Formats: sequence, C-alpha cells, structure tokens
Amino acid sequence: MLGLALFGVGISLIIEARIGVPPWDVFHQGVASRVDRSIGTVIIATGAALMLLWIPLRQMPGVGTVLNAIEIGLVADVAIGVLPQPESPFVQVPMMLSGVVVVALGSGLYIGSGLGPGPRDGLMTGLAARGIPLRVARTGIEVTVLVVGWLLGGQVGVGTVVFALGIGPLVQVLLPRLSMK
Repeated sequence: MLGLALFGVGISLIIEARIGVPPWDVFHQGVASRVDRSIGTVIIATGAALMLLWIPLRQMPGVGTVLNAIEIGLVADVAIGVLPQPESPFVQVPMMLSGVVVVALGSGLYIGSGLGPGPRDGLMTGLAARGIPLRVARTGIEVTVLVVGWLLGGQVGVGTVVFALGIGPLVQVLLPRLSMK
C-alpha cells in the first residue's frame, strides 16, 4: 500500500512539474483532456481496461494488481490537488527528478511485496509469455501509449526522457533492497 501511494505521489510530482511526464501518463493526460475526467480517474479506468486484456493472455491478477489499478489513481488525484505548479525551472527540475526517485522507491516496495504485477506490467508479461520478447513487448507498449497520448495532447518533454532513461536503473538498484522475498 505504501509503495503504491508513493508511486502515485511520484507521478503527481512529475506531472505538476510540467516539463514532461512518463509515457503512460502522456497517455493518461491526453485521454483525461479529451473525456473531461481527472487524470486519476483515467489511470484507474486504464488499469481496469488493461486487466480485461489479461483474459486472452491468461494472466492472473493478485491483490497487488487490483490495488495498483485503484490506489495510484486515487493518490494521484489527491496529490495533484495539493502540489504547486512551479514556473521556475529551478523548482520544476528538482520536482520532476524527485518524482522519478519517488516512483522508483514506490515501485521497489510494491513489486517487492510479491502481491501481483500492476495492470500495465501484466500486459507486458502476458505478451512475453506468448513468445514476444519482453523488451519488444515493453518497448512496443510504451511507444504506442506515448504516441497515442501525445496525439491526444499529453505532455512530452525532458521529464519524459529522464523517466524513460532513469526509472529502470533506479528500480534495479532499489528492488533487491526492498523485496520481501
């Protein structure tokens, strides 16, 4: 629960810094702007829709999967409601960077709990189990949601690149230290 809450806060820090957001959040922002719903609501709805895609992939959700689909969106809505939207890059850059670190910390905690992958991760592992190389599945998914989100008006910028390049190495360092296994 703490890991998912941190993930939601980290995403919110990145979004409110307004210098580019992670690929999935480019998608969430783009959809939210088109359907006039909060980004948290779109995060939850996307998680639910992705879990439906697990059915033909024969993926089994865990309690962590369901919590991921709900909690991150709820926390993001609350955090976005209270976080400032700085104008100065001297505040925006540290805010975005701290968001990436907080997402990595949250990821290490929720993945390390072993209670089930998030809806987005389960889609990737389900495709990989069907013979698509993991890196191809993950890259294909990330690029697709990034492009669709950008076309819908989501925010692409330096934060998008920093997240894309930084999240993997940070989670790789933190996950073994936070794993319950």
